[in-house]
Amino acid sequence: MIQLLTSAIAFGTIIMFGAMGEILIEKAGNLNLGIPGIMYLGGIGGLIASFFYELNGGTNPFVGILLSILCCMACAAVGGLIYAFLTITLRANQNVTGLTLTIFGGGVANFLGGSLNTIAGGVGQISVPITSAGFRWYAQTFAGENWFMRIFLQRGFMAFLAIVMALVLYYFMNRTRTGLNLRAVGENPGTADAAGINVTKYKYVANIVGAGISGLGGLFYTMDYIKGTWANDGTIEGLGWLAVALVIFASWRYLRVLFGSYLFGLVYWAYLYIPGLNRSTLELFKMLPYVVTLVVLIAVSLRKKRENQPPASLGLPYFREER
Repeated sequence: MIQLLTSAIAFGTIIMFGAMGEILIEKAGNLNLGIPGIMYLGGIGGLIASFFYELNGGTNPFVGILLSILCCMACAAVGGLIYAFLTITLRANQNVTGLTLTIFGGGVANFLGGSLNTIAGGVGQISVPITSAGFRWYAQTFAGENWFMRIFLQRGFMAFLAIVMALVLYYFMNRTRTGLNLRAVGENPGTADAAGINVTKYKYVANIVGAGISGLGGLFYTMDYIKGTWANDGTIEGLGWLAVALVIFASWRYLRVLFGSYLFGLVYWAYLYIPGLNRSTLELFKMLPYVVTLVVLIAVSLRKKRENQPPASLGLPYFREER
């Protein structure tokens, strides 16, 4: 049970980062299905920075962590910029662009990961022990006999960073003028434009910053969960799609993401702890997070409450001359 909860926190944190970035993007009216690819870019970007830092004699874990985070967010933000340029400036189809970005991001990340393996001397030889240990530092000794705290503190500082970031984004979106302007852009860009809000600027910034936040999910998986190496087993992509599903589950609300991400993380691993499952039943249990999302989506649709619906202009290109 303890191992299940620890794994749920780990995967829940990855999903949370991805979902938080996607909510910010969707609140601006853009549907970015490229989140899995952006998480790939963030993960490989952070790993490359720490790898070459330690390869060239770097020994300070704080510097390694800082370089990893900056490079992760920069690479993920580039993915967001590409998506924004295609969908906002060129008005390309958002669904197709997002899916293409997922394929592109995964391909680039696995190519670069393979190149790092070659430089390191073979598959599985990538080693960033100093930076990875910094990411995985935990304060378990301060938890005393509290079993809940001992479980949670087995994860690195990014698990706490995700919670803080969700609370900050909630405040930003609901209590600041900039956040309210962003929501107005997502609901009705024509009205927002008429009110003097720079729609293009808000959309670009939301896409770039949101992508940077989502990229942190890939970094957490790479540097914390698999301890500073690269794996092209498709786990990041699967968790990226769960992040997109979590946005719907949470009804585009940051506080619900806190609960939903850990629930998804728990459901993701629950099948391993159910005795007597055969292979076919096992595959059915792996579908649980997506089944839960479908149930929530149906329930929300039936209740038809406006506060549980997506932004009104989500997925629609904005043509200023038509307002």
